[in-house]
Amino acid sequence: MKKEPGYRLNVGLIIVNDKGKLLLCKRKDINSWQFPQGGIDFGETPLKAAKRELFEEVGIKGSSVRLIGSMEEWIKYDIPKENRRKRLLQKNFKGQKQKWFMFKLIKDVNICFENDPDSEFDEYKWVSYWYPLQSIIFFKKDLYRTVLCNLRLIFCKEQAGD
Repeated sequence: MKKEPGYRLNVGLIIVNDKGKLLLCKRKDINSWQFPQGGIDFGETPLKAAKRELFEEVGIKGSSVRLIGSMEEWIKYDIPKENRRKRLLQKNFKGQKQKWFMFKLIKDVNICFENDPDSEFDEYKWVSYWYPLQSIIFFKKDLYRTVLCNLRLIFCKEQAGD
């Protein structure tokens, strides 16, 4: 986990339900859908950050999921200047460097957004595996394609019950 100038260390989360659908969330006040994700706090491992963000962003406790896979490599994406929040423009911020995890729900859960201090999402839906590529914001499309291609074998083995 190596920090790079201009890139925030971050985790991306793919949550799979018992029907093989993926959790996709809508950002508050804009029609932009994405997988839950969030920053890694100082001294925190990526897996610990993933479980914390899982609870903060969508209300899923770590005990309600099982880790089924993760990507070895970290992936970066740049956020276009016009899409960056004002507070980040002054910090030489370019984008995110992410470690991706795939979790399987092992208990019934209610998705909720009340635990998120930033209140990022206001809606969610369960979607087919490749659906996110149709609805993700343009600057994350290549990243999502890479992540979904990379984790597909893990997903397929899980669905087959291996």
